Amino acid sequence: MHPFRSRPALVRLVAAACVGLVGITTACTATQPGTATPAVTQEQRGPAGSVPPGLERFYGQALSWGACEPYGTTNDAKATFAKGDRDKKFDCARLTVPLDYANPDGRTATIGLLRAKATDPAQRIGSLIVNPGGPGGSGMQAAAGWTDQVRKNDLGKRFDLVGFDPRGIGASQPAVNCLTDAERDADRQDNDVDTSPEGVAQTEQENKDYAAKCAERTGTDVLANVGTRDVARDMDVLRSALGDEKLTYAGFSYGTRIGTAYAEAFPNNVRALVLDGAVDPLQNPVDELVAQGAGFQKAFEDFSAWCAKQEECALGHDPAGATKAFQDLTRPLIDNPVRVGNRQLSYSDASTAAIQAMYAQELWQYLNTGLGELREGTGNTLLLLADSYYGRGLDGHYSSIMDAFNAVRCVDDPRLTDRNVLLEAARRYQQAAPFLDDGQQPAAVLDACAFWPVPNTSQPHQPSVQGLPPVLVVSTTGDPATPYQAGVDLAKALNGGMLTYEGTQHTAFLMGNKCVDDAGTKYLIDLQLPAEGTRCTAS
Repeated sequence: MHPFRSRPALVRLVAAACVGLVGITTACTATQPGTATPAVTQEQRGPAGSVPPGLERFYGQALSWGACEPYGTTNDAKATFAKGDRDKKFDCARLTVPLDYANPDGRTATIGLLRAKATDPAQRIGSLIVNPGGPGGSGMQAAAGWTDQVRKNDLGKRFDLVGFDPRGIGASQPAVNCLTDAERDADRQDNDVDTSPEGVAQTEQENKDYAAKCAERTGTDVLANVGTRDVARDMDVLRSALGDEKLTYAGFSYGTRIGTAYAEAFPNNVRALVLDGAVDPLQNPVDELVAQGAGFQKAFEDFSAWCAKQEECALGHDPAGATKAFQDLTRPLIDNPVRVGNRQLSYSDASTAAIQAMYAQELWQYLNTGLGELREGTGNTLLLLADSYYGRGLDGHYSSIMDAFNAVRCVDDPRLTDRNVLLEAARRYQQAAPFLDDGQQPAAVLDACAFWPVPNTSQPHQPSVQGLPPVLVVSTTGDPATPYQAGVDLAKALNGGMLTYEGTQHTAFLMGNKCVDDAGTKYLIDLQLPAEGTRCTAS
């Protein structure tokens, strides 16, 4: 799960002066005073492939590519983009799309794009569009992070790597905005563990207030059209504007839901899809939550086994006692948070830190260190892990990831208001993930989506796709966030190929494992699936 803004006035003015002809790639460059570096290049490569009636101006639009730093909405993003600008690694642009596809002549939105050009233009196949998941993750930052790795291999030679911030997220405008930085800090201090009738009522009022703030600060017209249904449509506009008749795409975690939605809406426009860390499109929100809880518990048990072998393990050297040891360390925070400078580590933050560490084994040492600190009465490392999950920078500014996550989730799935179903879900989750059990009785609590001001635009269903070329699904046996079986089910539903990675982490492609990366690269370039039953292990 994870995170941008408008171009400087100079670039906007220059872009307005460049005019291209439909169907022809044109270039117009402007040079800033005292430099020889082009500030913006306008390219018109679309429309390419099929174009839905009434959307010709979007599918055939020119894209004005320029510096990326202005697109950063967090300090981390600005620093990453500025370094890429200096090293001439990538450039950025905005794609214009209808806010509401049912009214293409109405209000528009813009989608932030980051591109690292193919290093072997003569052998270029097209664009590889990527999305890192979330919902709420920044495809621009993900692509920037992958650029150095991809440039060294055949993917970087044969494809332009293009990351996009889905509508409402990061550099895309208008952005989803619900809480201020101060309000998010305060929200993290509220553990919401009181399951008495009064405690439930208080939590539900907070969720209702949150939904109202999202509506007021973002606008219901934006919230109504921020879901996966519309992101998939945006991706088809992007495909055409980039000049690709067919889409080549790699989606991770929630990005697999985008890829699946695209396959359903535009099966004849697909060239290749890598779907890694599958979200099961048929699974209802309750079953998905429980399966994820079980996944995190399994990852925690793997962490505990690893920790027990270390010279110093904050949970002790008996993995069987790790869950209770974790509870004994973290539950006191409910009533007595630990001060960290001018902030506090809450019980909620400590639990979130553990969840964050389950996403990758590289974070396990940080969790062990943080739990050791907590045993000594400090909470610096755990707070940093939680900050990373929530998208909080060292300057105290939050990315849009959490607000976007909620906004997309609330329109992608039907709202849950049946208290019997909610109570059963709470019980099942408590059983599935005991290390996260706060010791309170489960209760039926309406979440923010129950009060959402607009209806859902999608719902769980079995994908039904005709005419789709073979797709590649990658699934990790110990993936905590998107359990392995979801990948098996998605591959079967899409009649696609399956690649298994044996490990404990969230997603595997482009994560440095040669077996996985080679198989995914060969598929994307040659459209050749790995042999049935192929399994990769940690190198």
